[in-house]
Amino acid sequence: MTAAIELIRQKLAVLDPEQVEIVDQSARHAGHEGAKGGGGHYILTIVSRKFCGKSTLVRHRLVYALLNEMMHKDIHALSVKAYTPEEI
Repeated sequence: MTAAIELIRQKLAVLDPEQVEIVDQSARHAGHEGAKGGGGHYILTIVSRKFCGKSTLVRHRLVYALLNEMMHKDIHALSVKAYTPEEI
């Protein structure tokens, strides 16, 4: 597990997730302008009860707020799939 992925997991822990899956697709984007700065490309799937009653937009805002300081530095691109346990 890379340091960036571990840091993502740590920052998302406040959501008390039941499941977190992070796929690093950075290698697929080698040579891409954003990859030159060292920021990775990730796909995040997260399941948390804290998403209950919240729209997809609000869920994504929660995730991005937690990862804000990593954006454009450690993370260049992030695809988020945020679910409640009942939606799985």
